[in-house]
Amino acid sequence: MTFSVLGTDGRGAVGIAVTSSSPAVAARCVHLRAGVGGASSQNVTDPRLGTALLDALEAGAGARGALDAVVGGNDLTEHRQLTVLDLGGAGAAHSGSASLGVHRHRVGAGVVAAGNMLAAPEVVDAVAEAFEGSAGELEQRLLTALEAGLAAGGEAGPVHSAGVSVVRAVSWRETDLRIDWSDSPIADLRALLEIWLPQRDDYVTRALDPTAAPSYGVPGDEG
Repeated sequence: MTFSVLGTDGRGAVGIAVTSSSPAVAARCVHLRAGVGGASSQNVTDPRLGTALLDALEAGAGARGALDAVVGGNDLTEHRQLTVLDLGGAGAAHSGSASLGVHRHRVGAGVVAAGNMLAAPEVVDAVAEAFEGSAGELEQRLLTALEAGLAAGGEAGPVHSAGVSVVRAVSWRETDLRIDWSDSPIADLRALLEIWLPQRDDYVTRALDPTAAPSYGVPGDEG
């Protein structure tokens, strides 16, 4: 019921964009750790597996080693679809034998895409290729890839939720945007991202050094 793209810009940023027919997909599937990498747990989602993938990656297992350890060390992984990517762009993916409907994953240069309950397996190819051919901020590239997947057919049915998250130098998600229920979640996410991106770096500055931060530009904070 989900397709996603996990990508890095090769300069220390890693992020995920994801969409699904179910509500609040990004609340369950997105796993990112600054200075380490990213992972996604989807299909019949077990969020614990995303954390386990990042723990193994941080311990030095590498993307393939982390995936093999998690798949081999947990029951029911035949029901899971997992992706993992390190900051250097090495990735790995697993689609269990019980993954739902038409499913596929693809590992590319600095990107891992995966999906289930798809209109066609080529949806995942469109996602990966769009990311590889894109430019700009990582958030924009991830969303462009998600839009390409939707244009290629997306899920077998309509999607209703979407999200995009990115980590960079600080320990928290610099971008963490979600549309939890909508008839057009990817379009809504694009509109939200366009509002967010011009302000993103200011929110990091406010956290690190409030005295150097610009005002919010809202009534009551004109100074």
